[in-house]
Amino acid sequence: MTFCPADEAFARRLRDSVPEDVFRPVEARYLEEPRGLFQGQCGVLAAPRSTEEVSTLMRAAHEARVPVVPYGGGTGLVGGQIATDGPPPLIISLERMQAIRNLYPAENVMIVEAGAILADIQTAAENAGRLFPLSLASEGSARIGGNLSTNAGGTAVLRYGNTRDLCLGLEAVLPDGRIWNGLSRLRKNNLGYDLKDLLIGAEGTLGIITAASLKLFPQPAGIGTALLSVPSPADALDLLSLARDHLGDGVSAFELIDGQGMHFLAEVLPDLRLPYAEIPTWCVLIELGLAKGLDPTEALETLFGAAFEAGLVSDGLIAQSEAQRTEFWNVREQIPEANRRVGAVSSHDISIPISRIPEFLERGNAIVARIGEFRLNAFGHLGDGNLHYNVFPAKGRSKADYSNCRDVVKQAVYDLVHEMDGSVSAEHGVGRLKTADLERYGDPVGVEVMRAIKAALDPIGIMNPGAVLRSL
Repeated sequence: MTFCPADEAFARRLRDSVPEDVFRPVEARYLEEPRGLFQGQCGVLAAPRSTEEVSTLMRAAHEARVPVVPYGGGTGLVGGQIATDGPPPLIISLERMQAIRNLYPAENVMIVEAGAILADIQTAAENAGRLFPLSLASEGSARIGGNLSTNAGGTAVLRYGNTRDLCLGLEAVLPDGRIWNGLSRLRKNNLGYDLKDLLIGAEGTLGIITAASLKLFPQPAGIGTALLSVPSPADALDLLSLARDHLGDGVSAFELIDGQGMHFLAEVLPDLRLPYAEIPTWCVLIELGLAKGLDPTEALETLFGAAFEAGLVSDGLIAQSEAQRTEFWNVREQIPEANRRVGAVSSHDISIPISRIPEFLERGNAIVARIGEFRLNAFGHLGDGNLHYNVFPAKGRSKADYSNCRDVVKQAVYDLVHEMDGSVSAEHGVGRLKTADLERYGDPVGVEVMRAIKAALDPIGIMNPGAVLRSL
């Protein structure tokens, strides 16, 4: 595709169509991403206040064949929010569109604009006596439009599903500037294709999400949290099965934590208090959300007793206060920061059929060990099969010492994931980082269908070019 730059002439045309205060200086944060793997470029940065202004900007870009990069909170980890090459694009930031448009507690529905920060949505739901269960480490800065565009996962997928499962309808601006109003509040609506599911997970390549109709849930009457030591991932898997047999959908989160992750925390974040004096080889962070009349602490004590008797746990801590619960979650949520400070040779956001996770860890560790001397840290959402399987330098060595190994390690891990019917992109998306991986490991017919959908909705190809689907 041949594009034109978002140059000064294009900017002058835009200024005839939208108010001057829509335009913003191009600060460094719009051209960076958390892992520092990509450096972006920008011709014009616009921060519209309404869907109509987004439509005007998109219509102008479409007519001028100018590439457009939608921008949410900038927290994406695969470079989907960064234009690395080609003509300087128009970046459309949704940060000013933060309104909670409507809240329907009796329907368990909230309608929000795409720039609303996830933590603010959670608070608005809580103030209405409801729960919006999407929970991420970046929830203080991530915006719901980006969460939807990447189909974000998080810690509560086990019980509530991915962001896709939490959305009833969307409003979006299409590549030619038309506004699609699909903000349905209905649980049942079979009037043709479900267009929202094309846009959710499309990472801004098919249009710009401007608002969403979100599902809310009753707030659990009681929350219980425990950190349980387990001998192995296989035992953790059996513990998950036991927990669900005892408590059904009362299990809200079930996180596997490698002892190596805690050692990293002790090494690079020494001020963070670790719950265990002696770090276990493996542990599980489990959280319950129970209805009225059920005591979560009692439920966890009963579960621990049954698990201990079955040989699935060797030790355990049950949070006795909100402060202790926060302390447990801090351990889990600070592991990515510790990983960043240690410096991974290769990081992998993968999903595996849940029953095969122990096999994957055993085989994966053996494969990586044959490549070289490394430290491994596997952690993540065991309940939904999503692991963050990361490979680090051996003690006393640095990431730079392994510069020739990164691609070898990555391909070996991804080949194993693919062989075991898993996915090489579980919750972070494809972005620009994994376009070649989509072609290598994705179903060829599926990739052809994706290109056909892209061509149908965005025939000029201006929407986030180079993201998800490699530019041809």
